[in-house]
Amino acid sequence: MRSIHQITGSDAHHFLQGLITNDLAKLAQGLVYTAMLTPQGKYLADFFLFERDGVIHLDVAKTIAPGLIQRLNMYRLRAEVQISEVDLKVQRGTGEAPANALADPRHADMGWRLYGADAGDDGTDWDALRVAHCIPETGIELTPDTFILEAGFERLNGVDFRKGCYVGQEVTARMKHKTELRKGLATVEVDGTAPVGSDITAGGKPAGTLYTQSGGRGIAYLRFDRATGPMEAAGAAVLYTRA
Repeated sequence: MRSIHQITGSDAHHFLQGLITNDLAKLAQGLVYTAMLTPQGKYLADFFLFERDGVIHLDVAKTIAPGLIQRLNMYRLRAEVQISEVDLKVQRGTGEAPANALADPRHADMGWRLYGADAGDDGTDWDALRVAHCIPETGIELTPDTFILEAGFERLNGVDFRKGCYVGQEVTARMKHKTELRKGLATVEVDGTAPVGSDITAGGKPAGTLYTQSGGRGIAYLRFDRATGPMEAAGAAVLYTRA
């Protein structure tokens, strides 16, 4: 379930630009995927933005919408900005896109999103697609402990390193300029099944966490230095092969 809000007022663009990980200039190209972070650089919320008739709209998972809107209002201060929920719903699919649909910017295979009076999708196996392309989901792979670069946001077109400052930008920039991330989300082979959130071990040592699974594969958060051979998660065999 999604919650759609509109952000209006003369300061709306400037207000959002200083808070989110992506560049609002990309609204001219279509749907924008972005996130809001804590000052410590950790995940607060991920969402889509689109512009319709000169008004910015925000598409966020209903489960985290209240917290996100509360945080946005906290930063609003004296800015000329109004935030209100609107009666729009989301349809999505991977087949032929209907008129006015917007391409999902995270990956071409994630299809399109259409905002209007109706909700629903075309029956696509979204978990299979997410696992195939290692695309994290709100509340599953994306948690308050997440650093967005470890979650693949650069690959998913969810962060811009040229836009200037935003909340959490300093930590994100430092991680960007590391030679290599030591931890992060990756697609793994899974023989068996394990509950989402199962601990992964390698030789009895903690090696990560297993999340969404589909078709013998899964999304895992790994310590890459320990993910060099056979691993185990709640009885399932796990194997990571670095691409």
